[in-house]
Amino acid sequence: MRKNNRDQKPGMTRRDFIQKSLLTGAAAIGAGAVFSGGLPFMNTVRMAFGAEEFTFAWISDTHLYPRALNTRFIEKATRAAKDAMNAKPDFLIFGGDLAQLGRAEEFQVGEEILKEVTVKKYFIPGEHDWYYDMGEEWQKRFGKPNWTFDHKGVRFIGVDTISRGPDYWTAKKMTPEERMGHMATLDGSVAGPWAGVGKDQLQWLSKTLSDWPMDKPVIVFSHNPFYEYYPPWNFWTRDWREIQEVLAPYKNVTNIHGHTHQVLYNEVGPNNMRSIGMLATSWTWPYAPEGLPKLTVPMVRVDPGEQYDGVGWGKLTVTADNVSNEYMMWRKKADIFCGDSVSDCSPGHNPILSPRIADRP
Repeated sequence: MRKNNRDQKPGMTRRDFIQKSLLTGAAAIGAGAVFSGGLPFMNTVRMAFGAEEFTFAWISDTHLYPRALNTRFIEKATRAAKDAMNAKPDFLIFGGDLAQLGRAEEFQVGEEILKEVTVKKYFIPGEHDWYYDMGEEWQKRFGKPNWTFDHKGVRFIGVDTISRGPDYWTAKKMTPEERMGHMATLDGSVAGPWAGVGKDQLQWLSKTLSDWPMDKPVIVFSHNPFYEYYPPWNFWTRDWREIQEVLAPYKNVTNIHGHTHQVLYNEVGPNNMRSIGMLATSWTWPYAPEGLPKLTVPMVRVDPGEQYDGVGWGKLTVTADNVSNEYMMWRKKADIFCGDSVSDCSPGHNPILSPRIADRP
């Protein structure tokens, strides 16, 4: 495991990374990100800079329906909750999209499942949790959508990236069901660029960090990534530049996000903020057709007949001097990574890597 050094550059090619991941079970990339190749493959991230080692769990994107409609997602969320408790975490972060259509009965199912996790739980919302009743039920059950706390030398911050979508539904006299239907699609052209934090929350974030030393670790949780990965699917936060300005003075920042349902790792902004995309328990999204971050290793398309393929949860471990990211998924296949050439990939799958939209001239 590599010690974190903010002045270091990634010292490993994508091909080396794949080989070491599959042969040794762990490989370092970027600022100490470690990806496990063991089976079963649950989602693990080890974070650095704490005075003493501790762990916490991450679960997100369960997309629960009522029990009468869909039990597959319930089974996977239940498995994640049990696995999380086996990890003996200090606390749990839920990264959004607990529900599929924002209904009270879906939240109730989620709360029942998460009773298995008996440690302190912190929640940030996803768009599927919010736009049926504009977050009323979610806030009633889980509190404010943004929050902060300190734990063993690390400042943790939860940021709401989903509640400030431009209001296009009032003029169209949409019903709550119609509005939720628009927000529940992958195609961002339907609901527009809804992902954002807003000026009020930017001010709150700045104030939250104002008394924190700039060399001490900050871990920020969000549903959407804090960079422009792929706006047509809202795989971004539209005011990401302003977010990065607020975070820029802090030397050890990590953003953990859900929403993309993919393995993602990137380093962005003037402070090389580590950005780590986490797995969903429900299903995997394909990688975007363009704008894949340079440090990301594409996954081979998962088996649609295997509901546990390519999904999982996350365990994050804080140590005194390392930051590492170890993904562990539920899957049968060991060979899920693609490399630099067609021969490294499964037949019929040839990912084309191109610069992110934000990096183009």
